[in-house]
Parts: sequence; C-alpha cells; structure tokens
Amino acid sequence: MMRILIALAALFAVILPVRSAADPADIDAAARGVVRVVLIGTDGQEVFPVSHGSGFAVTPTQIVTNAHVVREALQDDTLRIGIVPSEGDEAAYARPISVSPRNDLALIEITDSNFRLNPLTIAGALPGDMGEVSAVGYPMNVDRAQGLSISDIFRAQPPVKSRGFISGARPSRQFDTVLHTAPIARGNSGGPLLDACGRVLGVNSFGADSDGSDAEFYFAVSTRELLPFLRANNIEARTNALPCRSIADLDAAERARLEQQRADARDRLAAREAELSTKRNRAEMEAQLEVLEERENAMALAMIALLLALGAGYVAYQSRGREGRERQMVITGALAALATTAAILLWINRPGLEEIDERVQLALKDGQADDPPATSNATDGTMLCSLVPERSRITGARTDDVEFEWGADGCVNTRTQYGMNNGEWTRVFVPDDEDAVSVNIYDPQTRTFQTDRYLLGRDAMGQARAARDSYSPPLCSVGDAARDLGEHQANVLTLLPDRPNERLVYKCEPKPSLMNPVNQQVK
Repeated sequence: MMRILIALAALFAVILPVRSAADPADIDAAARGVVRVVLIGTDGQEVFPVSHGSGFAVTPTQIVTNAHVVREALQDDTLRIGIVPSEGDEAAYARPISVSPRNDLALIEITDSNFRLNPLTIAGALPGDMGEVSAVGYPMNVDRAQGLSISDIFRAQPPVKSRGFISGARPSRQFDTVLHTAPIARGNSGGPLLDACGRVLGVNSFGADSDGSDAEFYFAVSTRELLPFLRANNIEARTNALPCRSIADLDAAERARLEQQRADARDRLAAREAELSTKRNRAEMEAQLEVLEERENAMALAMIALLLALGAGYVAYQSRGREGRERQMVITGALAALATTAAILLWINRPGLEEIDERVQLALKDGQADDPPATSNATDGTMLCSLVPERSRITGARTDDVEFEWGADGCVNTRTQYGMNNGEWTRVFVPDDEDAVSVNIYDPQTRTFQTDRYLLGRDAMGQARAARDSYSPPLCSVGDAARDLGEHQANVLTLLPDRPNERLVYKCEPKPSLMNPVNQQVK
C-alpha cells in the first residue's frame, strides 16, 4: 500500500497542474528589467519631467512601452525620452524605433552604448482564469504619496509591484487584451503584467472606469499583439511556454521520485532475497537427498565387501593345511584382504552430513553466475545531455542540449576543472555580462547534469563577482585541484539565496565516437 501511495504522489507531482503563488524572487528578478520612461522637457536652463510611464527590456538596449507614453515626444522635438533603471546611479536617453498606436505599443532604444538592462522573458501561454498575476511599474499616486520631488524621478527607484488575478482574455479597443485585477494607476502604463514565474503576459495599458463602488478591472495588451510587434521589428524575444512550477514543487517531486526509486530498490531486494531463499531451500533438499543416498549406497557396498571378505576368509581358513589346496588358500586369502580393504575405504569415504552445507553453497554460487553483473553508469568520455522538462524549472534560460567531455578527475573538455563540494562535482560561473550566477552540478554515477541559476540584483551580483575574482580556478589535475576549487567556490555559494530562480536538469548518455572527425571543438 505504501508503495502505491508513493507512486501516486510522484505521478501527481509531475502531471497535476499547480496553481502556485507568485515567487517573490521571480518577480524581483523580472522587476530589475523594468524602467521608468520619462518625457523630459527644458526651458533652456533646466530639464524637468513632463510626464512618465513604465517600460521593460526585451533586449539589453531595447524597451517596450505603450504608444501613448511616448506620444508627445513624437510630436514635439523639444521633448526627449529618458530611461531611469530600477538599480544603479546612471540614467540614459532613448529614441523611438517603432510605434503602433493601433494596439498601444512602442519600441524604444537606449542611445548610450554602455547602458545595459536585463531582458524579460515573454510567456508562451496565458494562464487560465483566476491565475495569479503581478503588475510592475511606476504609478504616479505612489510617487505623490511618498512625496518624491522632481529630482527623485530621475533617480533609480525599485518599481511598485501589485498582485491580482486573471479575469479573462478579450478584445478591447480593436486589439487583444488581458483583463486582470492587479491594481495599476497613471504611470504604470507600459509596464509588464507578469505570471507567477515572472514572465510577461502583457503590457499594462488602461483601467476600466469606476465610480468608486464598482470592482476595479485593468487591461494589458496581450502577447498575441506583443510578439508579432516584436517580430516585425526583427526582435527575437525570449519566450517560454513551459508550465510555471516553483522550486518547492520540484523539490517535492524530486523527493517523491527518489523515494519511489528506494521503494523499487527495496522491492527488488526483497524479491531477490525471496528468490535466494527458494534456491537455498531447493538446494538443501536436493543436497540432503543426494548425500543420504550416496551415504547409504557406500555403507551397503561396504557391508557387501565385508561379507565377501568374511566368506573368502572362511574359505581360505578351511583350505589351510590341506593337501592340494594351497593355491585356493592364497587366492581366497588375497580376495579376503582386498574385500576388507574395500569395505574399510567405502566406510571411511562415505559422505558426511556436513557435506550437505558444502553442496548447498556450491549450488548457490553456480546459480549466481547466471545473474547479470552489477554495473555503474559512471563513464568517462564525451557525454550528450538532453533536458528533462518535468524535473526542470525554466523561466528564461536556453534549453539547448549540452555536450562535454568528462574525466574521472572532474576535468571537463580537458581544460575546465570542476570542484568537489559536499560530495558533488560543481563549477560556479559568475559572468560579467549577465546578472545571474550559474552553478553546474554533474553526477557521474547517475549521469545527471544540473544547472541552478540565481538571478541577482546589482549589489548581490557585485558581491558574487568580488568573491569570484578573489581566486583563479586551478588547471586540470594540478595538485589537489578539485578540493581546492571546491573550497574557493564555497565562498561564492554562501552569498547565494537558499533557492535558485531556475533549475535545468539534463539526462546524459555517452556520445558515440565519430569515425575520422573533420575537426573537434574544445570549449
């Protein structure tokens, strides 16, 4: 019964849709790519904000917002478009690339070549009604409530996040929209509507009129409008249509999967023990019958030999001293001696009862020769790894197959050393061009390759880069390279959150060798 319950738990964890609450870490990560879009005017001496809205990055330098947010700048050449990020001290100017008033979308591009943003991922599918969503942007009423001055608008501020639910997808104002209840206000226009995994479901545009007593509903331009708009401007945005599952869901499913494997192993062990017990009982019975039969046969033959010896001895004794029977006496005497010796040998060499156990052990040992030998999955050489979607959580990372050459000493592609940390082969990557830390983990025994990605803020990323810059990874197989690297990487790992934002799990298999390869790439 317990095994059935474990199997059902593992199955439900994989196939049942989970309506989980938005993960704050995912929303925070997406919010780092949300910006304040400010229309800036000048009186010849000072610059001042005319109006502002929100926007979000779809590439490191290109931003989506509403057409009505930048409309005035398109008609007045004295106005400029300013971009204020959510983090850091810098701001930048932008220029319009494409504006579509029909569906209230605009694409603008940052003019500063050194200014980079974290692009958001577009959701490939709309969650069902009552799915939780988050609106992210810069509402003006919050600015006023905080008493922000004009100069404060030009400083980096974290965007405001509000939660609600999907109320339906419906066309409105001649374009496709998402109806939701996540509160937005003036200034939110152009900001993203996010799903529970921080993926863009739409571009917040307007709200329903309310007299103060009616329920508040809001509209976002849906991805059915956004994605064609981006493609028309030659932008291949990151999209993801995988189900939104939390790391906690994955961990629970993984625990259920491991428990199922343990239950299966216990069942196999019990079946094996039952099979061995049956073999032992059968072998004991057969050995006992064989030994007793051989023992009885030996004793019977010994008795016959003894009787023959007595008979021959009696004849020899009767022939002693009689004229003409000397030859008979010699032959019968010799026969008596031989029969006596045979009787003694048969009696001594009859099988003992202890031989039953010896024959049982020999029978069991011979039976084990038919069993397949236990094998290990651990393999050196080139591995080709494919993503296992049901064990992964992906919000924006690429999911290409992974290929690498693995060495037993933790050396990858003959040059990249992996560290040994808590019994795992790991390599920590802290890039300079992306605000994300990746931790690669490889298990040679199960041939499982895993990448955990942590999407960090600017300050946390700065600390991770400083910890990473404090050491140089050792070369492959130089001294105790794996242990040394594992200790250094621990300094970076301690700075990371308890759970990653993304987890990519791959199943690896040895790649067949190619005959006469033209070239070989080494990463």
